[in-house]
Amino acid sequence: MSYKIVADSCCEFPKECYGDVRFENVPLGLEVGEEVIMDDADFDQSSFLRKVAASEKCPKSFCPSPEKFMEAYKTDAENVFVFTLSAKLSGSYNSAEIGRKLYLETYGHKNIFVCDSQSASCGETQLAMLAAKLSEEGLDFEEICRRLTKFRDGMNTYFVLDNLETLRKNGRLTGVKAFVATTLNIKPVMGADTGEIIQLGQAIGTKKALSKMVDYVVKEVVTPEEKTLMITHCNCLKRAESVKELILSKIKCKKVVIMDTRGVSSMYANDGGVIVTI
Repeated sequence: MSYKIVADSCCEFPKECYGDVRFENVPLGLEVGEEVIMDDADFDQSSFLRKVAASEKCPKSFCPSPEKFMEAYKTDAENVFVFTLSAKLSGSYNSAEIGRKLYLETYGHKNIFVCDSQSASCGETQLAMLAAKLSEEGLDFEEICRRLTKFRDGMNTYFVLDNLETLRKNGRLTGVKAFVATTLNIKPVMGADTGEIIQLGQAIGTKKALSKMVDYVVKEVVTPEEKTLMITHCNCLKRAESVKELILSKIKCKKVVIMDTRGVSSMYANDGGVIVTI
């Protein structure tokens, strides 16, 4: 059956998906000072990071309207699969779900599955690419939805950021009870628990924190040889490559995908952030 993959713009599609009408990002908006920047195809990461560094105000994001999602659902494809940021981090999921209801009320029945990724960035990518794979294999809509939910529930997300201030000031660290001392260069290793950000551990310096993150990846992954390792980075390709090599020195994965962050992920990860899902 024909399909379309819709995701909010926190999802980084692999390069080969851009330009393919079966894949569409619905952009979130970013606010830096008084300027509004849309996280769309014109997003310029370098320019954005410079503006964030120069601004005295903490950047903010806002989710797409339900109408924007509804527009993305207008397609001749029989099945539409929608992936959003964790509902505990953004209103994007709620907006996408309302957009689904609006579509059905306006145009009648259509197979539209809205999935709360309980993750972000490459966590959404994992689900989007699985939906495409299962669709290409010819599975029916209900079975694909079941498998996506099962995969989502077993997926692990990890990240190490040089700077947690954007997450903290925007209220995205409610699940973290204490903050580490930045004056000692202590870097936390973060993860997700059903979509809520949690702290797994910490280390002195980014390099040691990344190494500890790799230890968590290796310890917690199940059947890695059947899975795709996805790494997104904010302007730090060499750091992402080193994480990949360290992981692959300990486990074997079916495939590895490395991507640079789009706008929303760049805002929250900040310059130098690394996110891993498997």
